[in-house]
Amino acid sequence: MNKKKIAVLIGSLRKESFNRKVANQLIQLAPDSLELEIVEIGQLPHYNEDIDQNPPTEYVDFRRKIKAADGFLFVTPEYNRSVPSALKNAFDVASRPYGQSVWGGKPGAVVSVSMSAIGGFGANHIVRQSMVFLNVPMMQQPEAYIGSAHTLFDENGNLLSEDTRDFLKNYMDAYASWVNTF
Repeated sequence: MNKKKIAVLIGSLRKESFNRKVANQLIQLAPDSLELEIVEIGQLPHYNEDIDQNPPTEYVDFRRKIKAADGFLFVTPEYNRSVPSALKNAFDVASRPYGQSVWGGKPGAVVSVSMSAIGGFGANHIVRQSMVFLNVPMMQQPEAYIGSAHTLFDENGNLLSEDTRDFLKNYMDAYASWVNTF
């Protein structure tokens, strides 16, 4: 069986972000049928149609990676009841110029991670809303809202909770099944 190439996009740009730590856990816990790679988004210039007439290398490279992926896993915090601007910018860069989106028809899933108790509920649904327009079918169940993220890791970035590890493992198993339907 060929492994499915999954692009992992992390909404938080902070080096030691809880979202990056959760993304790394998801990668480690993924079944062998998936090959996950973090695709960085912090280097992307803000989308601007004027500069897209002669696109910068960062746009070209990012679009190539998104086009080559078999699916997507979004891991994001919630900023002001929405997604971080870097993640929204990534959506825009890979969906433009108009009519040339490289997102469409590939399966996706979202995990929101927050220090708050509601686990980034708003951001999770904003990602889903954007993906509807970009024609990325999103896994419906299980949903993943990881709250109180600041309590989940030790000072070395190791996950402390077996319950959380089990949940993330089950999530990745469900995601692998979802991806394999495409």
